[in-house]
This record gives sequence, C-alpha cells and structure tokens, in this order.
Amino acid sequence: MKVLLAGISGALARRVTHYLLECGHTVIGLDRRPWPDPPAGVTVYRHDVRKRPAEDVFRTERPEAVIHMATVTHFSARREERYRINLHGTRAIFERAHEFGVKRCVFVGRHTIYGAAPDAPLYRKEDEPPLGMATFPELADMAAADLYAGSALWRYPEVRTAVLRLVYTLGPSRRGTLAGYLNGKRVPTVLGFDPLFQFMHEEDAARAIAEALDHDLNGIYNVTGPQPVPLSLLCRATGRPAVPLPEPLFPKLVGKLGLSWLPRGALAHIKYPIVVDGAAFAQATGFKARYDEVNTMEAYRWA
Repeated sequence: MKVLLAGISGALARRVTHYLLECGHTVIGLDRRPWPDPPAGVTVYRHDVRKRPAEDVFRTERPEAVIHMATVTHFSARREERYRINLHGTRAIFERAHEFGVKRCVFVGRHTIYGAAPDAPLYRKEDEPPLGMATFPELADMAAADLYAGSALWRYPEVRTAVLRLVYTLGPSRRGTLAGYLNGKRVPTVLGFDPLFQFMHEEDAARAIAEALDHDLNGIYNVTGPQPVPLSLLCRATGRPAVPLPEPLFPKLVGKLGLSWLPRGALAHIKYPIVVDGAAFAQATGFKARYDEVNTMEAYRWA
C-alpha cells in the first residue's frame, strides 16, 4: 500500500516509517522540516500540508492511505501557529484525502484532550467529551483538530478513518510533551498532589500507529501502554529531581531557577490524572505493549 505520512520528519513519525517499511508499504513523506537521510525508497516532500504544493503531492502520488502526524504542541509553537497547523492542516488533509480517493486515514491525536479535573472518572473511554480546552486553553487547537478528524467518520464515509488518542510517549529520543516537561534541570510539581501519569514507549507508540493502518480501523480509539505511575515515581525513576511548589507560587516560579517551563493552563494536568481505557484498541488490533513502565522510564533516563 502506498502511504503518505504527513509530519514524517518528527521523531515518532520516523519510527512509524520504519514499521511501515517492514510491513511492505511504500512510504511518501510530507513535512516542512527536512529529513536529510530517510530510508531507501522513501521520498520526502518539503511542503506545508495546507499549501498548494502539498495538494499536488496528493494529485501526482495518489496515496492509498494517509497517516496524519503533522501537528504541534504548546512546547514547540505559539497559539496562532498551532491553530493554523493543527486545525487548518487537519482540515486540508481530510479534504484532499476525500478529493483524491484515499481509502484509509489515521489521525494521531493525544489523550490530554480529555482534560484533567478533580471530578473526572479515573478511566476515560472514547465516548467521554474532550474537556481539555476548558481548563487548558493551549489544548484548544488539538481538541479542535481531533473533533474535525472525528467528523470525517460521517463527513467522508468512503474514507476509513481511525482517530487515535495516544497517551504520552517516552523514550530515548527525549522528544514529546512529557519529555519536554521532564527535560528541565528540576521538575516543578504542585505541593500536596501526586497524580498518575500514563505513558508508553515511543517504539510501542510507533507500532500501534502502523497497526491501526493495517487493521483498517474506523472509529475513535484510545491507545495505551503499561500501567500509569505516580508523578513522584516517574521523576525518581527518570532521575529528575522534583520540586514541590505551593500552588500560589507555581505560576511565578516555573521556567526559573532551572525549573521546567509550563503554560498556566497545564497546572491542572500535574494536579489531577488523565488515565484512559485502551481496551477497544487492544481488542480491535491485538496490540500489547512490549515495554513495561520500568523499561520505558529507563529508556528515557539512560538515553
């Protein structure tokens, strides 16, 4: 199958590329960023997914499937740019998939769109509304992109669409939202709170994305790895010194004195857990994580 991978130059997307090649697929990449040495046989087009040259890639290459990973987080882009890339880019991908006869689409989203709140259920299922934007405005663009991808299930029924809500990824690349939080000299936490954090090894995440395509999924799926662990344990196991801060002082100190930077809206996410139920995806694909929580934390620590 000819697969177009949007956002191919990202660390996780590169791993997805290798799994797709192992499964015998032909891979075409689309990204504004370069990938100087892609695997043999992989063509990478350096275009913005929203622009006309990206449309020409769909027209000339005629991919049979698309994996959309061309999204950004609050760690890597400002709000206005995130909206342009995440929401408008997602819309462009699905419109072109419909126009040029793509048969399968996989949108790679994040479990954080469910939002963190003291009264939320411990395990969030796919029918839970995405409330992250209510407490964390920096998630609004990702939530909007996720909802648009979900609307493709009825908007473009001829395109088999899987919307994946992945938990945090962690591993030797030290890339991603959770890694960005842990990468500072000191990790700020909120005094009196020790929420569960749910994550999976980046290799497991890449394999799950490839398997979603191969199993021809159509629907919304949470994708999980090993059991979640308390934030305090996560910091100790990854060798990151945690600094508990009184909540009133938290906004004034983050990003200073060696503490990791976090936007104001992220406060709820390090007070309350976001834990999702990945049973539906496991049942549909037979997916099982190969790395447990200890292996995953050690892979990050000793990279």
